[in-house]
Amino acid sequence: MLSPAADAVRTIQRDELERELAVNKGLRLVMTLPMWEFEEMHIPASLHFDTSEAMLGALKPNDEVVVYCTNPECLASQRAYGLLVQHGYTNVRRYAGGLEDWSEAGLPLEGRQGQTGMRRPTFTRPSIR
Repeated sequence: MLSPAADAVRTIQRDELERELAVNKGLRLVMTLPMWEFEEMHIPASLHFDTSEAMLGALKPNDEVVVYCTNPECLASQRAYGLLVQHGYTNVRRYAGGLEDWSEAGLPLEGRQGQTGMRRPTFTRPSIR
């Protein structure tokens, strides 16, 4: 049985990700949402894969990989993280803040909604009653 520390998801914060993207050209930033959402908005330099098999085929087990989706509650990046680790990828982190955190900081986005001059997107969270 794995210890709790071994099960812990390794994360990266926005400021560190921003620095890494500026200097680490080998970083593989993967948006884990569906293609239509990727086309609407994504962090510059992001990769997108239509299937888990495509992702596993394109990334090498020793690549430095960061996965992200919308926000901390979004499960897509959590699933992708788990899949990569399960397949022996050892240098994987999750940017839990995702698009919401990146956008709220006023950082650049690409895609139809992320184009220069467009209003920054507003993210809404479902109400819990």
